[in-house]
Amino acid sequence: MAKPKLGEVFPDFSADTTVGKIQFHNWLGDSWGILFSHPADFTPVCTTELGRVAKLVPEFQKRNVKVIGLSCDSVSSHNSWIEDIKSYSMVQGDFPFPIIDDERRELAVQLDMLDPMERDKDGLPLTCRAVFIIDRLKRLRLSLLYPATTGRNFNEILRVVDALQLTDGNKVATPADWKQGEEVMVLPTVKEEEVRDLFPKGVSYVNLPSGKSYLRRTPQP
Repeated sequence: MAKPKLGEVFPDFSADTTVGKIQFHNWLGDSWGILFSHPADFTPVCTTELGRVAKLVPEFQKRNVKVIGLSCDSVSSHNSWIEDIKSYSMVQGDFPFPIIDDERRELAVQLDMLDPMERDKDGLPLTCRAVFIIDRLKRLRLSLLYPATTGRNFNEILRVVDALQLTDGNKVATPADWKQGEEVMVLPTVKEEEVRDLFPKGVSYVNLPSGKSYLRRTPQP
């Protein structure tokens, strides 16, 4: 399995999880997917992260996104840990997403997710906090690698999903710090004669010292 690259089909794999054995591409079906990894079970930052994702599952579902975690421990360990996560984050009922068993660190190695600066009690490198966003065509659309000691901002990950899905269907890009509902930028590849038909809500031009009209704003489609 090669290290995934942006725009390429994300590697398929089989794995044991807290909901049974899965084949990753089949499990995704026609949904988008987010695979996020964790250094170890029963660790403080990971517990806060999985609890946060559990609370955000309805938001991911609105966007047709399935989420799945990964940690370098066994399914039985995951199942015990889930009770702590549910208690800490006050999650009721069944845990809303699966966690992959990567006790042998096979996926961590194959997907290049090990953090050499952080090691477990046996001296083995821990899994970093990786995030992979995969679209309905199974292509990798975004990857983030955080060190083991730094928790992720899952509001940012939701924002990125919104941006990816918006820009897939429209000839626009999202500017720095863009949020849902704010103005977007017209792609430079859109010709002036196409603007009126493509953007009926109108386009505004930013005056720049260069005199070039490449900063074109339009309301979010």
